[in-house]
Amino acid sequence: MLNSVIVVDDEASIRTAVEQWLSLSGFNVQLFARAEECLAHLPRHFPGVIISDVRMPGMGGLQLLERLQADDPDLPVILLTGHGDVPMAVEAMRSGAYDFLEKPFTPQHLLGSLRRALEKRQLVLENRRLHQQADLKSRLEATLLGMSQGLQQLRRQVLELAGLPVNVLIRGETGSGKERVARCLHDFGLRADKPFVALNCAAIPEALFEAELFGHESGAFTGAQGKRIGKLEFANGGTVFLDEIESMPLAQQAKLLRVIQEQKLERLGANQSISVDLRIIAATKPDLLEEARAGRFREDLAYRLNVAELRLAPLRERREDIPLLFEHFSRAAGEKLGRQVPALPGAQLAQLLAHDWPGNVRELANAAERHALGLGAPNSEVAPAGQSLVAQMEAFEAQCLRAALRQHGGEIKAVMEALQVPRRTLNEKMQRHGLLREDFVARG
Repeated sequence: MLNSVIVVDDEASIRTAVEQWLSLSGFNVQLFARAEECLAHLPRHFPGVIISDVRMPGMGGLQLLERLQADDPDLPVILLTGHGDVPMAVEAMRSGAYDFLEKPFTPQHLLGSLRRALEKRQLVLENRRLHQQADLKSRLEATLLGMSQGLQQLRRQVLELAGLPVNVLIRGETGSGKERVARCLHDFGLRADKPFVALNCAAIPEALFEAELFGHESGAFTGAQGKRIGKLEFANGGTVFLDEIESMPLAQQAKLLRVIQEQKLERLGANQSISVDLRIIAATKPDLLEEARAGRFREDLAYRLNVAELRLAPLRERREDIPLLFEHFSRAAGEKLGRQVPALPGAQLAQLLAHDWPGNVRELANAAERHALGLGAPNSEVAPAGQSLVAQMEAFEAQCLRAALRQHGGEIKAVMEALQVPRRTLNEKMQRHGLLREDFVARG
């Protein structure tokens, strides 16, 4: 239950009395003698109620109400009025005030109005939270494409972790989309308006690694002309994505560990520490603990990075996502080229589903671009990877069900007619493939 209350009144005796009543009833109370002070200290999305006198020096209660309504029309404001101000207060309620209390008022009267206002505020904030979650979920579905159970679980994990102040380790094969997932963790979290800095540890020569990561002062080494801000310092307040973290030199691993532990760094050639606020997202293909046992990675750093772990399934383990991804990449390539992309024949779709995709999503995107360019059938240069007939049929069936559900907006009767299957059979197949009608219903 929300319990935050702000009281604005120029009379010290009123402020003291109200504070005592409300504090004894378990409320968290802030007091202000002037409306201007209240506005200056009011947090955004204040989770509580404002109680304000109508007549005060400077800005009055009605002006305060107007300012508060402009920022948040759903913020409950209870006005305290003298006898002659009652008509004015009634008019204010028509303009959005929650309630008014005529002085002198009893503690019971105040508490009753306040509790009702807080209940309303709680409902409003919960409704906003649910709408925000639905919006984030919709945006994430458009960013991390796929309807397989693995992708649905990944999206849930990303939404859960995005708002938490923890480091994350992403495990996945080359081309499986690790940087895209890292970007989602940043974009859907509390640091979204701060820098996102990506660094591929395997692409930096060892001799340049420290300067790249930590920066340097002028003259720190031969050729160091001028001061340079490193990647970690540049990302202050935001997120650093360290891809192929297993390739980081051991000497730099020790320095990164110190930054994570102390939230401070030193540029090369500097004697002064710089405070930084960073979230580290690292990505790796091998198991970092196995790398540590082999002496190639610091075990203490592995634990610091792996506060939470996300595993990205290779494309061959979520074949039902292949048609959707291929269609997306083909359409994007067609729009970029300004040309119509031909539909994919069934035989070529079967070939897509049969291929093992060692390059994962990156390889699939390349095949889709070739298809959009008219450079032959996708994957025509490779033969099917020998998947069992049952596996290929299962993947194809799942895609057919998904396409029909999407086409008919989750209307089960229309899907039954389109696929010519009875209700019980359709239900069984949807359950086997992890398909939910709700995921295909058009959102208003």
